[in-house]
Amino acid sequence: MSLGAFSISLNVQDIAISKQFYETLGFVVFAGDPEKNYLIMKNGETLIGLFQGMFDKNILTFNPGWDQNANTLEDFIDVRDIQKELKSKGITLSSEVDESTKGPGNIIVMDPDGNPILIDQHV
Repeated sequence: MSLGAFSISLNVQDIAISKQFYETLGFVVFAGDPEKNYLIMKNGETLIGLFQGMFDKNILTFNPGWDQNANTLEDFIDVRDIQKELKSKGITLSSEVDESTKGPGNIIVMDPDGNPILIDQHV
């Protein structure tokens, strides 16, 4: 099952300090707005989202329909189909998407250690 582009979304205390730190590691701002308390940083194909005050834990994030440059893919597995497959395998979802809808939507599943996995489709 292909889940789409991968990034990690980090819960940061101070977005400016985190931005500076990741720039030191070779990351550059790819998207986002520090005035809205989020930035997406990129180093090669690696994406890290910095989010200040938006959630409690770090989150593994997948984006069906996008490549690592946020370009829309012509062919991808819709989040609703991913949801159906996960449920058919007995995986409990913390948040579900309405299967009667189309387009953007997201689901959340927790791994066995309580780490949230967000499958967030923007297209």
